[in-house]
Amino acid sequence: MRKKIAAGNWKMNTTPNEGKELVKNIMAGSPELKVHQEVYFFPPFTHLAAIAEVTGKQNFYTGAQNCSQHEKGAYTGEISTNMLKAIGAGHVIIGHSERRSIFGESHEILKEKSSAVIAAGLTLVFCCGETLEERESEQHYKIIDRQIKESLSHVTKDDMKKVVIAYEPVWAIGTGKTASPEQAQDMHGYIRTLLKSYFDETVASQTSILYGGSVNAANAKELFSQADIDGGLVGGASLKPEEFIAIIQALP
Repeated sequence: MRKKIAAGNWKMNTTPNEGKELVKNIMAGSPELKVHQEVYFFPPFTHLAAIAEVTGKQNFYTGAQNCSQHEKGAYTGEISTNMLKAIGAGHVIIGHSERRSIFGESHEILKEKSSAVIAAGLTLVFCCGETLEERESEQHYKIIDRQIKESLSHVTKDDMKKVVIAYEPVWAIGTGKTASPEQAQDMHGYIRTLLKSYFDETVASQTSILYGGSVNAANAKELFSQADIDGGLVGGASLKPEEFIAIIQALP
């Protein structure tokens, strides 16, 4: 059975102490997770070590929102995968729409970062998604295909066991808009078809694909009930204990 995952991307929010308390409250209020259920916390870099101290058990894990594609060197302000691994991070988000649009990360850079994450033995959470303009011009399938082809298709079938994909329609991030369950399922099913074409049926059927467009307590259960939606990459709602606990409870 594919892993069912609730992942909280905190972006640039909370202080280390606030973050640690948030995790403790969420873990204390969450139901006992089943063997196939996992919860990931993605705090700012400054929080990672503190939060990793309280996760890593009961299927709760800590990850980073980004990393450098370089192992070491004169890259002021950057953080390598080995540094992340050393302080307890087990997962890394790569290709979030904000990294693509605000920081100009190209397909080639994301390919290098994907390779770096996998080489370090960390779990890669690879984001893909289209803008409203791309969807309205009916380019959304081509956009997703290109993002996966150019930044992820080089990964080996065996390494895909350490990859989670997050589909995030950019038009539904932080806007309060959400793709309908049918729209989300359609794209998740398409992504699974792409995985079959670039890898094989086994990879396609075993890779968890998360929905990342304004998931909240009210819509999580219906979204997660779709055949190819294996959980959510959650933004603002992951900063509210009761809300995120409800999303965790919605995991099938």
